[in-house]
Amino acid sequence: MKQEKEFFPISGYLMVTVFFILLVFGIYFIISMPNPVFIAIFIVAELLIALGFLIIYPNFSSVLTLFGSYKGTIKKNGFHWVNPLFFRKKISLRAQNFDSEKIKVNDKLGNPIQISVILVWRVENTFKAAFEVNDHEHFVRVQSDAAVRKLAGSYPYDNFDDEQAEITLRSGLSDVNHALEAELSERLNIAGIRVIEARIGYLAYAPEIASAMLRRQQATAIVAARLKIVEGAVGMVEMAIDELSRKQVIDLDEERKATMVSNLMVVLCADKDVSPVINTGTLHQ
Repeated sequence: MKQEKEFFPISGYLMVTVFFILLVFGIYFIISMPNPVFIAIFIVAELLIALGFLIIYPNFSSVLTLFGSYKGTIKKNGFHWVNPLFFRKKISLRAQNFDSEKIKVNDKLGNPIQISVILVWRVENTFKAAFEVNDHEHFVRVQSDAAVRKLAGSYPYDNFDDEQAEITLRSGLSDVNHALEAELSERLNIAGIRVIEARIGYLAYAPEIASAMLRRQQATAIVAARLKIVEGAVGMVEMAIDELSRKQVIDLDEERKATMVSNLMVVLCADKDVSPVINTGTLHQ
């Protein structure tokens, strides 16, 4: 497979000087010795010189071919002159952003999600970009879409249904973005494109299941919070009973301990303020 090679053109300023020198001498000879053959040759020569001028802007390049044969790539910016018969294809070497549209795919567990990717890329090998693919910019868009679909199918959105999953699309963004970048680098290498950065730009459940998933997340959060509250309440009740017994503040039998535990658990675990009730009689009246 051919690789990129740099082409070193002739200075455009030198050829401008040649152009005007030939123009002066040509006009002189046409006036002094008018000859149709000379005039035709003079016009063709001046036209060929004029067609060979080329301007390369910073971070741009021009791929040169002659009758289907690759001659090289001009990367040096400035004013140049090349063979006027060369076919020239300009390719930008600037870093470019690609923000894909939101697409609906299924994650590893089959849940429909919406996802998009932000890609920063640049052409590194102009030969591959010009000849290995038909349109390297369109190639970037299509392969980015394919890479995102593959990535989404490799990880669950979260670990609600897969508690063993260490990496998820929602919580493992660093690892997921690294995997996305590696996947895109492999896919775009054929077009001579270097991936500078690739990351997920948008991630959410599809609208048809978003409300149900939100309620599930809320329920999970409530259960987790209740679990922590109960664990803390049990510890506080245990500490209270132990302290009362150790300091001999009151002698509690098993029935009174059970009543005290019940009351304390209600107070500590209630999600609303508790209204105290003062008992002026005995414990059982």
